[in-house]
Amino acid sequence: TMPKEPAVLRQNILDTTAAILACGIDPKKCFLFRQSLVPEHAELAWILGCLTNVPRLQRLPQWKMKCASQNSEGTVGLLTYPVLQAADILLYKSTRVPVGEDQVLHLELAQDIAQHFNKKYGEFFPVPKAILSEL
Repeated sequence: TMPKEPAVLRQNILDTTAAILACGIDPKKCFLFRQSLVPEHAELAWILGCLTNVPRLQRLPQWKMKCASQNSEGTVGLLTYPVLQAADILLYKSTRVPVGEDQVLHLELAQDIAQHFNKKYGEFFPVPKAILSEL
């Protein structure tokens, strides 16, 4: 949600990929891809954003904290980021999502969006459940 220098962004992508591989992820056993190269993420986020009301997003604690720290100058990207997160989860029809305590409300938003979409258009998205870790 914050502008980055293109060279820094490219390096961050390479560094993150290296870290994932260093953790033991085997690319022969899983798919490893750059989300930004999959246009369906942004397309689904747009569709889901059209089903999500602004007051709901403005009530999320992360929005309130970031907006306060930016002197009430929060960006649309920051406001709608939880909808993109919901699209990331729902696009793959995820049923279980590992989250930290700080992301539970964002997962609840994804659950609500899935339920709203299913009610309006028929059962399509599973309603994902949280996998909470004590770590």
